[in-house]
Amino acid sequence: MSSIDEIKARIDIVDLVSETVQLRHSGKNYTGFCPFHANTRTPSFVVFPETGTWRCFGQCNEGGDIFRFVMKKEGWDFPEALRALAERAGVQLRPPTPQAQEAAEEHDRLRQMLEEAVMFFRHQLLNTPPGQEAQAYLLKRGITLETQETFGLGYAPQSWDVLLNHFKAKRYSEKDLIDAGLVSEREPGDPKRGVYDRFRHRIMIPIRDERGRMTGFGARILNPDDVPKFLNSPQTPIFDKGRLLYGLDRARRQIRTLDQVVIVEGYLDVIALHQAGFSNAVSPMGTALTEAQLGLIKRFSRRIVLALDPDAAGAKATLRGLQLARQTLDRENEVTFDAHGLLGHEARLQADIRVTTLPEGMDPDDVVLRDPAEWERILAQAKPVVVHVMETLAAGQDLEDPKVKADLARQVLPLIEDVPDAVEREAYRQRLARLLHIDEVAMARMHGSSGKGSGRRSAGTAGRTQPQTSRKQDAEKSDSGSSRTFETPAFRMEVFCLGVLMRRPDLVYRIDRVLQEYELPRLSELDFQYSEHQAIFDLVLESLAQDVSEPLAFVLNGLGDSMMMDKADDLLQRTADVDPARISDVDRLLGELVRRVLNLRENYAREASQNIQWMMQDVQEEGKAVPEEYLNGIQYYTNLCYRFHKALNQYTYHARVS
Repeated sequence: MSSIDEIKARIDIVDLVSETVQLRHSGKNYTGFCPFHANTRTPSFVVFPETGTWRCFGQCNEGGDIFRFVMKKEGWDFPEALRALAERAGVQLRPPTPQAQEAAEEHDRLRQMLEEAVMFFRHQLLNTPPGQEAQAYLLKRGITLETQETFGLGYAPQSWDVLLNHFKAKRYSEKDLIDAGLVSEREPGDPKRGVYDRFRHRIMIPIRDERGRMTGFGARILNPDDVPKFLNSPQTPIFDKGRLLYGLDRARRQIRTLDQVVIVEGYLDVIALHQAGFSNAVSPMGTALTEAQLGLIKRFSRRIVLALDPDAAGAKATLRGLQLARQTLDRENEVTFDAHGLLGHEARLQADIRVTTLPEGMDPDDVVLRDPAEWERILAQAKPVVVHVMETLAAGQDLEDPKVKADLARQVLPLIEDVPDAVEREAYRQRLARLLHIDEVAMARMHGSSGKGSGRRSAGTAGRTQPQTSRKQDAEKSDSGSSRTFETPAFRMEVFCLGVLMRRPDLVYRIDRVLQEYELPRLSELDFQYSEHQAIFDLVLESLAQDVSEPLAFVLNGLGDSMMMDKADDLLQRTADVDPARISDVDRLLGELVRRVLNLRENYAREASQNIQWMMQDVQEEGKAVPEEYLNGIQYYTNLCYRFHKALNQYTYHARVS
C-alpha cells in the first residue's frame, strides 16, 4: 500500500469534513451546506463515506477526496496537503533524496539571505536622509507608514557596494549574493571587475510566494530619468516571476472568501488596494499572465477580473491581440492583453475571466484613493473577454459603413470560434450580429462557418464534469501478502492514461484535437478523479511548456522531495507494456487513449447522476420536497453522459472503418 493509500485508509472523510461543515446523516451519506460557495437554503454538499469522496451539486460543482477537500479549503497544492494529512494520519512519508534535501537546504539559505536584505532595506528607508525622500514619495502616493511596515517596503541607497559590503561583513561570499539576486556581475572587459549592488536608489518591494516565503525583490525608481521604471530580481533557484504573483500570500484568504481575484499591473496598485480593504488583488509583476500563475490562482478561485489601464486594453492592443499570428502585445513592464491567450487560459482552467478598464489616465491606486466605491463599480462592470473585445473595437467606429462591419466581423469571429461552449458561441454570434445590424447567417458564411465552431477549441466549463469516483477504500491482500487499495476499472483507466502520457506528453495535443472534433473539452486534470493523479497530470502539462529536460525527467523531478515517487514508479511499472518507445503503432495507442478518456467521462457522469438519484430518494423517504438543484443536476449529468457516449460510439465506428 502506498503512503497515499494508507493516509486515505486512516483518515475518515466524515470526521475530516465535519471539522469545517456541519453534516447531517441522510441515508448512507451525509449532507450539509457547501463551504466553498454562499448557500444557506439547500444542502447541496454531500459526503460519500463508502467511497471516501465528497461533492457539491450546487453552484461550485466541486468534488474529490480528502486531499482535494484540504487543498480547496486551505489553498494548498497537493504536496502541501499530503504533508499535512500524513502528519495527521501518522504516516511516515518517503524521505527526500540527498539531491532534494540539498536543494531544499540551499533554498532555505537563499530565503534567509533575502530576509536579511529586507531588514537592510528597511533600515535604509527609516534611518537615512535618502530613505526619508523615498518615504515621502510613498506617503505622497497614499501609502501610509503602517502599510509600508506591513509590506516590508524599503530603500536601496545610491551606491554600488553598500549592500555588498554589508553582507560581506556577515561572511557571505559574492557567489552567495549572486545566487540570491542581490548583486550583479560586471560585464567581461570591465576594468573594475567583480560585482556590484543590483538595486540602487530605488524603493524596494519584497516579493514572497503564496506561502509567504521570500523569493526576491521588485524595485521602483525614484529618479524619473532612471531606467527601467521597475527592476525585478533576476532568475534564481527561488525566483521565477512567471510562476509568482505579487501579493498572493496576503490575498489568498480574501480571494477564497469572495471567490474572486483581481489582477492589476503594479506593485503599488496591489498595496493601495489592500490598504483600502480590497485585499483580493494581485499582480503578475510586469509580465504577461502565464499558465503557471493562473494555475496558482485556481487553487483559490476560478473567478478572475483583469483590471487593465486604458492603454493596455485599448483598441490598439486589442487589434494586435487579434492578429492572425495571435501574437501577444509585448509592452515592457505591462500586463499583456491577448484575447486569444486569455480565452485559452479560461478554457483550460475552467475559469470565468472578465476584463474591465480604468478611467483615462488613472491607475487602480488613483481610483481607490479617490473613491473606493468607484473601484467597486468598475469591478462590477467587468465583461467577458469576447464582449470586451467586441465593444472596444466598435467604439468610435461608423457601424453603418459596410467595410467597417466586415472588418470588425473578421476580427471578432475567430475569437468567438475559440469559445469552447456551443451555447456561449451562439450567444456571442447573435450579439455581434445585433451590434453590426447584419444577418447572423450571412456573417457565419463570411467566416466560412455554418454555425459550428471551426476555430481552435479549448477546454471550458460547459460539457465538463468533475467526476464522482466509486472507488472503495477497502484494502485487499494480494497473494504475496502485501496490501493494495481496491481498484475500480476507472482507476485502472487513469493509470493507463497517465503512464502513457508521462512518457509521451505530446499525445495530449493529439487527444485534444480528437476531442475538439466532437466539440468536447480538452483533456484536463478534472478527467482524473484521484488527487495524486491530478497532480501528476499537471506536471505532464508543464513538461510541454519547457525544453530544458526530457518530459519524463521533468515530471519525475517535479515530484519534489520524492513524496510521490512511489506513486509515479507504480504508474510506470504498470504501464511498461504500453511504453510508446516500444510500440511502433502510436496511432493505435492514441486511439486507445481517446477511448479510455471518453469512457472515464461517461462513467463519471453516470455515477454522478446515480448519486443524485440516491440523494433524492433519501429526501423523499423523509417526506421532503426534492431540491431544484438535484433535479437540475440529474438533467445536467444525463446530458453529459449522452454526449460522451455518442462521441465514443462515433469515434469507435470511424476508427473501425478507416
